[in-house]
Amino acid sequence: MAIAAAESPPPPSKRRRIEPSLIERLPDHISETILSLVNRPSLLSAVCTRWRRLIYSPEFPPFPSLHTLFFDSNSDQSRIRFMCYDPVSSKWDPLPPPPHDSPLNRILYRHPSYISFNLPIQCISVAGKLFVIAGSNRDLSPAITHPLIFDPITSTWSTGPKLRSPRRWCVTGAYDGVIYVASGISSQFSTTVAKSIEKLDLNRNLNREKLDQNRNNWEELREMRDSRFSREAIEAIGYKKKLLMVNVKGNAIKEGVIYDVVLDDWVSMPEEMLVGWRGPVTVTEEEKLYSVDESKGTVRIYEEEKKEWREIKVVRDGEEMLKGAMQVTTVAGKLCVVTGDGKIVVVDVTTEPARIWNVEVPNGLEPVSVHVLPRMNRPDIF
Repeated sequence: MAIAAAESPPPPSKRRRIEPSLIERLPDHISETILSLVNRPSLLSAVCTRWRRLIYSPEFPPFPSLHTLFFDSNSDQSRIRFMCYDPVSSKWDPLPPPPHDSPLNRILYRHPSYISFNLPIQCISVAGKLFVIAGSNRDLSPAITHPLIFDPITSTWSTGPKLRSPRRWCVTGAYDGVIYVASGISSQFSTTVAKSIEKLDLNRNLNREKLDQNRNNWEELREMRDSRFSREAIEAIGYKKKLLMVNVKGNAIKEGVIYDVVLDDWVSMPEEMLVGWRGPVTVTEEEKLYSVDESKGTVRIYEEEKKEWREIKVVRDGEEMLKGAMQVTTVAGKLCVVTGDGKIVVVDVTTEPARIWNVEVPNGLEPVSVHVLPRMNRPDIF
């Protein structure tokens, strides 16, 4: 009887490659749960390639990244760009371009008739997405009638429901999944628009994945008491079921108001709170208010029980780095500040004194505003 020849092993190139376990002797689904509890993804990235791939996979909670609006100083006057800074790889990635006919392509940051004046572009981050709410076109009219929405998880742009009153130089803010737009001007000044406020509730009757632009979901609220908030682009700070607004930037005489989102009512801002508005203000997840003095570079925290602002000590020369602060946002105890000289500065207020460092920005791009959102998909990792 003939004996069958032993089957020869496949050549090395055709052998199946067996991936090592994420954690030895543990099933991968359990390892993924354990590793997802690490709050510093950069530590996981430094261990091995498999862990680096994991933190960019759908199985791992998306870590926070800086989504930044830039002005391209090397391009024409209307060129703005959105990019995402990945803190793990220390790499800037451009956001996918919006559709060709998107209003985003018509927004101006600098107008040929105003050499030293920048036109405001107002964006906010809500429910894990970036919303572009207001801006001006070449005719100095509102460039946006429907909010433009970027979803970093799907890396797609979409359009939200039409605003009741498209406007520019207005108040924009959010609290608990609700977007608020108030005051400002349309093509021409109107007292009706300057005193109006409307909201878009993302928690009610809306699909967060894709807001229907054909539905009128904006709700009109009780109008403001006067029209003094139509002079500048203003950020409404969501703080303990209220929106805090101050009508003038810089060291000029200011007026502050507080809108109660529960009672739909307006009250004047207490003087002890208003005095701290010497630059951009932000609020943390723990509802702590921080301000950055644009002329002195000092950082302050509002102590509600004492009804006063307390200065936070920073590292040596840190205040020089923060002078000219224009906009600030926060995540995990870190303030991310855009300064007037084209820098992004991070302040770690969890340390004493607070540590400060620069985030290197791409050449030729001038940061306008930063927003903390989940990281974008990185297909180049796989």
